[in-house]
Amino acid sequence: MNFGEFSPTQPLLLGFDPGRDKCGIAVMGLDRQLHYHQVVQSAEAVKTIETLRKKYPISLMIMGDQTTAKQWKQKLLESLAETINIILIDERNTSLLARDRYWVMYPPKGLSKLIPQGMRQPPRPIDDIVAILLIERYLNRLTEPMNSEQY
Repeated sequence: MNFGEFSPTQPLLLGFDPGRDKCGIAVMGLDRQLHYHQVVQSAEAVKTIETLRKKYPISLMIMGDQTTAKQWKQKLLESLAETINIILIDERNTSLLARDRYWVMYPPKGLSKLIPQGMRQPPRPIDDIVAILLIERYLNRLTEPMNSEQY
């Protein structure tokens, strides 16, 4: 999926929601323009990341910090042709938020519009939307004013 042109001078961020069976991957600019998102089988994740790095000027990987994060970080550092800085981001509640975001990105049609949003299940895995949310959390941290506890 290609979601628009990008300026090669603008660095892009790769969001990665690691998992045992499947992984969510997203590519977003600092301007929050989404260029790519996909759910891939875990066995294809490294190959997909390599392909995306050839296509896009990715400067940083933002990865969820839960279940398999440590193993995935090690695997990526060992497997990628060129090293990349990986930042771990708190991914608590992202699956729930991703479900809501799915319906914003893909509004229901027909009779499914009548079902309350909280009762609807997305018809596909949403790990890629989790990857989008991880990038957004990282960008939000960059733009939040620092409070005294952060000094």
